[in-house]
Amino acid sequence: MTSLLPSSDGATRRRSVLKTVAAGAALAPLAGTAALGTATARAAEAAPAFLHGVASGDPLPDGVLLWTRVTPTPDAAPGSGLGPDTDVSWEVAEDRGFTSVVSSGTATASAASDHTVKADVRGLRPATAYWFRFSAGGTVSPVGRTRTAPAHDERASGVRFGVVSCANWEAGYFSAYRHLAARTDLDAVLHLGDYIYEYASGGYPEAKYVVREHEPKHEITSLADYRTRHGKYKTDQDLQALHAAHPVVAIWDDHEFANDAWSGGAENHTPGTEGDWAARVAAAKQAYFEWMPVRPSIAGTTYRRLRFGSLADLHLLDLRSFRSEQVKVGSGKVDDPERTITGRAQLDWLKSGLAASDATWKLVGTSVMISPVAFGSLPAHLLEPLTELLGLPGGGLAVNVDQWDGYTDDRKELLNHLTQRNITNTVFLTGDIHMAWANDVPVTAATYPLSKSAATEFVVTSVTSDNIDEMLHVAPQTLSLAAAAAVKLANRHVKWVDMDSHGYGVLDITAQQSQMDYYVLSDKRRQDATSSWTRSYRTLTGTQKVERVYQPVR
Repeated sequence: MTSLLPSSDGATRRRSVLKTVAAGAALAPLAGTAALGTATARAAEAAPAFLHGVASGDPLPDGVLLWTRVTPTPDAAPGSGLGPDTDVSWEVAEDRGFTSVVSSGTATASAASDHTVKADVRGLRPATAYWFRFSAGGTVSPVGRTRTAPAHDERASGVRFGVVSCANWEAGYFSAYRHLAARTDLDAVLHLGDYIYEYASGGYPEAKYVVREHEPKHEITSLADYRTRHGKYKTDQDLQALHAAHPVVAIWDDHEFANDAWSGGAENHTPGTEGDWAARVAAAKQAYFEWMPVRPSIAGTTYRRLRFGSLADLHLLDLRSFRSEQVKVGSGKVDDPERTITGRAQLDWLKSGLAASDATWKLVGTSVMISPVAFGSLPAHLLEPLTELLGLPGGGLAVNVDQWDGYTDDRKELLNHLTQRNITNTVFLTGDIHMAWANDVPVTAATYPLSKSAATEFVVTSVTSDNIDEMLHVAPQTLSLAAAAAVKLANRHVKWVDMDSHGYGVLDITAQQSQMDYYVLSDKRRQDATSSWTRSYRTLTGTQKVERVYQPVR
């Protein structure tokens, strides 16, 4: 995550974290957070228990990955390293009543995997809904619903995804997950990173603005720490509901490790006091793959490819494991061809996959924004707060060096590849920035719109992580409307930006168009926050441009 506020000490710097800019009826209702905690305590006394819900992910035409975590004994809390090996059975059925079981098996949960369990189930039918559950020692888990992907050559009439990112436990409640869980029309949910946050309690946001406290309360650095934090997140009722309702396709960003992570370190990592970076990353990755319904991919990362019939190929990136260290804003090194955000192997993999794809749409899940963003001659009353928040020099034009703007050679190579190979209908799906955007992705931003647009980009805002208003502690739209207008004026390829809201997106894909519907929450600090549609943008096939739509797909 991008550090944006100037500071004189490490503690302050670590708080500088704002980035620049199942059918509901088929699922058992979950109790409120307080009730959930009470129920969890009772269940732990009667272990084995399934206290962290069930999940599925990475759907294939013939299978899906199932996940749960069993608490075999009351002392076997996440990260404790305690508890005996426990046999866990799983079942997949065509109906919620499990009268038609189509697959079953047994796995062993042990302290070595923090008592998490995964089952990579195959032999299922394409584009089909299934129900699944686990059991151990006479205890049966909650029931989850999942869905397989269409067959690779199937001409699906449409595919629909929920899209989320940036869920900070301490900053609010996960109501966005609840609203997505209640939808019956999603094929999967894409989580584009910052599923957890690594900070100590009160590190971000400040202690007086914390809605609910992290566990553990200190900054997480060890395997036990990361396991405990993941375990805490998965006690959230709305997160459990999301995972029980839909398969989740996830990639990581920096906060699954530490703020502004790169291949050799992070802004929020001090080797002298927080240990070896490689050991910390290894611990974070181990906990992530234990606790997430994600298949480890190439080189133990999250870059991989999923297909949803002939309609869409989904290319998922890992933009932390291989990147060069961020340079200072204004250093002039952002164009250095020796620097990379993807790493050579991953960029070649992405380029070859895009060129070989015969799908109508090429979707790219990227944790940080690829569209260029320049800040030119903004009015002084806007430039001052934006330069402070975004870490920009007061003199004007600059880039966010944690995004693709800090690695322009990789971006240039990728966009030239799209145009030279005439690869159309590429849509980048992005989180990270705690704002919602709809962008054309120009080959050369300085000459746009005369410059060709190589792709489009839909950026979703955060589930809870602080935006500009909250960082400045001002009322919504105090400066954001004027700031957004100035950003659009300096960046003509940016068609819309919302700096105020929290929420999620729903991406609808058909042969004719790719449309993102943006939904906002009434108040992230309330568990009962409502959700409402706010804007929609689409890309018509063959255009490589976004246009506004005045109603959602549903």
